[in-house]
Amino acid sequence: MAKRKRDYYVVLGLEKGCSEADIKRAFRELARKHHPDVNPDDAGERFREINEAYAVLSDPDARARYDRWGQADDGGGLGAVVDAAQDMINDVLRRRKVKQRGADIRYTLEVGFDEAAFGASKSIHIPDGAGRAGAMREFTVVIPPGTTQGAVKMIKGEGERGRGGAANGDLHVVVRVAEHSRFRREGNDVRSEHSITFSQAALGAVLDVATLDGDVKMRIPEGTQPGRVFRLRGRGIPQAAGKNAPRGDHLVHVQIEIPTELTAKQRELIEELARASGETRPELPKKRLIDRVRSLLDE
Repeated sequence: MAKRKRDYYVVLGLEKGCSEADIKRAFRELARKHHPDVNPDDAGERFREINEAYAVLSDPDARARYDRWGQADDGGGLGAVVDAAQDMINDVLRRRKVKQRGADIRYTLEVGFDEAAFGASKSIHIPDGAGRAGAMREFTVVIPPGTTQGAVKMIKGEGERGRGGAANGDLHVVVRVAEHSRFRREGNDVRSEHSITFSQAALGAVLDVATLDGDVKMRIPEGTQPGRVFRLRGRGIPQAAGKNAPRGDHLVHVQIEIPTELTAKQRELIEELARASGETRPELPKKRLIDRVRSLLDE
C-alpha cells in the first residue's frame, strides 16, 4: 500500500483558513531551517516536502482543488498531478536564465590627420561577444569629417551579447588622431610654418604652400616681416560631410631664412645694400684685427 502524504497545511504548520501571507512566511522560515546545506541529516526529504506543500498552497487554483478533494496517495490522483506540476516548475527554473545586459566594449582607433579631417571608414577587429575565447569579428567604423582627438563614437548593440534575452552592450570607439609632420590643428583651423628668403620677403613673391588640399598659390607682398600670418580661407577642417560643407581656414606663419654661408658675390651685394641703406659695419676690436692680419701673413 502506497504511503499517504501528510496534509500540506500540517507540513507548513498552518490552519486551513490561513492567508497567502501566512503561507509565504511559513515557507520561508521552514525552507531556511531545512535547506540541505543547513540540515543535511534528512537528505533533503523534509525540504522537498516543504517545497511540494508550498507549490500547491501558494497557487490559488491548486489550493482550491486541494481543499475540495484532499490529498491523494502516491499512486495517482491529485498527488501525481502535484508531482508532475512540481517537476515541470523545477525544469522551468533550471532552464530559465537570469537576464543580464551585455558588457560594453571599448576600442581605441588611431586615424591619420587627413582621415580625421575629411572622414574615413576603418575596419577594426573586436571580440565577437559570443563567449568563445579569443574569437574576433570584423566591424567597420565610419569616422565623420572633422573628428577630433579623443572623440568617442558609440555604436549601440555592438558590444558583448546579453544573457537570457537581455540587450547587448555597446561599442565605444575612442579616436586617436596621429600628428602631422607639417600641420597642427586648432579647432577647425590648420596652422603651418613656411620659410621664405630675404629677397622674397623684401621684394614679394608667389609661393606654393602645402595645405590639406595639396599645394596652393599664396602671394607674399613686398616688405613682409618675420612672423607674419597669412590666412588661406576655406582650406582648414570641414565641419560636416559633403563637398560644399563649411570649413575652417589655413593659417600660414612666415619665417625668413637667414643664410649661414655667403658666396663672395652675395656678400658684396649685401654689403652694397647695407651701404645704400646707410648702415655701417662695426670695426673689429684691435686685438682681433691684429690676429686676423697675422693669420693672413702666415698663409
